[in-house]
Amino acid sequence: MSADERLVRAVRAGLAELADPAKAPAMQAYMKSAMPFRGVAKPERSTLLKRVLAEHTLTDRVTFSATVLELWRAAEFREERYAAIDLSGYPAYRRWQDPELVPVYEEMIVDGAWWDFVDEVAIRRIGPILREHRARMTPELLAWADDTDHWRRRTAIICQVGAKGDTDTDLLTRAIEPSIGEPEFFLRKGIGWALRDYAKTAPEWVRCFVEEHPGLSGLSRREALKHIG
Repeated sequence: MSADERLVRAVRAGLAELADPAKAPAMQAYMKSAMPFRGVAKPERSTLLKRVLAEHTLTDRVTFSATVLELWRAAEFREERYAAIDLSGYPAYRRWQDPELVPVYEEMIVDGAWWDFVDEVAIRRIGPILREHRARMTPELLAWADDTDHWRRRTAIICQVGAKGDTDTDLLTRAIEPSIGEPEFFLRKGIGWALRDYAKTAPEWVRCFVEEHPGLSGLSRREALKHIG
């Protein structure tokens, strides 16, 4: 695969120009990140990316995937990985959002291994692909739900956040159940978040789910029932 190196260089150079070394340490500390920050806030990063992507058009799926992965894999600063995720969801390339792109997102999930990367990919990339390709995606997400990697599990649990009436409750149930007894904070929090979000659409379903799963952690239970009692 061959990435669009001009686009990659433009993103990196733009982030370097916007860098604020005074802000970077606090951003790194807040995110508990081993990878340093440039100190570029999201609004400035979004403006930069919009300009760069308007100047550099990706004409095929292979180049698109390769460019996303080049930004991700060779990143020296966390904002470069944010830019890779932003590029992956750029509206002009909406036509390539299908199961063929899932290996790219899976790499981001497993390699990123932290909530700022994983949650964006899970909800805004995997979730929409699931809703358009349920037959192909459901078995894969069920496998992720029982995976040894906690971030694949969290993705399976939270990927339907925001789906409202399009939520597949069978998948939600089967994604949550393997992790109910896990002590991992991000799994417990993810379970609570997924249920709390769906409670906006179907509060009685969520209330029944909590009652039928007494093994839920206190954190998951509190989050699930936060707005419905």
